[in-house]
Amino acid sequence: MNSLIVPVRAALGRILSGAAVSAALCLSAPLVGALAGPAPAAAQGATDLDLAVGALRAITTLQADFQQTDRNGQRVAGKLTLKRPGKIRFQYQPGVPLLIVGDGKALTLVDYEVKQVQRWPIRNSPLGALLDPTRDVKRFGTLQPSSDPAIVSIEVRDRGHPEYGVITLIFQRKADAPGGLELVSWVSLDSQNRRTTIRLANQRYGMAVDDNAFRFNDPRPATRR
Repeated sequence: MNSLIVPVRAALGRILSGAAVSAALCLSAPLVGALAGPAPAAAQGATDLDLAVGALRAITTLQADFQQTDRNGQRVAGKLTLKRPGKIRFQYQPGVPLLIVGDGKALTLVDYEVKQVQRWPIRNSPLGALLDPTRDVKRFGTLQPSSDPAIVSIEVRDRGHPEYGVITLIFQRKADAPGGLELVSWVSLDSQNRRTTIRLANQRYGMAVDDNAFRFNDPRPATRR
């Protein structure tokens, strides 16, 4: 067995399952009275929290390289494809037989090595922070201080449910990114303080992405589907 697979499986279980950090679902959403389109980066009176929500809302499609790091420093890379609303694909590097796809309704983890498929409703996963258009970040999100004025960091937690954990999205100011802010990483921390970090690079926006990109080949025997 590839030595990368076990820690990656464990990290994905924490990222995808609602028990660890489901409060993070709130993050993705447009503000109450949702924006109809990209938010002006310099909107009068807008806070960085407003701008970050507007920047997420302004993304129609996104492709990027990603690197996932767990609490032990184990790293694995791949390609991210996102299409709003609700669709996402994490294609892991060769040798890691795992795939995550979201079709707008559910997130699916496909493990080709053990021929297993697991599904979660988007709203029950912290990845809803990027995908679910019904959540209000202002209810649970707070800006975090940064020594770098080019960085905007938003922490999301439900203080009434500490068992949900925390998720933090980190943006960098960039004039040609949608909404003027570019999502560069996010960090999820579960209730046992187990940390998983996703870093993005080579972000590209606005390309045509076919919905077939968010489907998968089911490895299970037909009788088990």
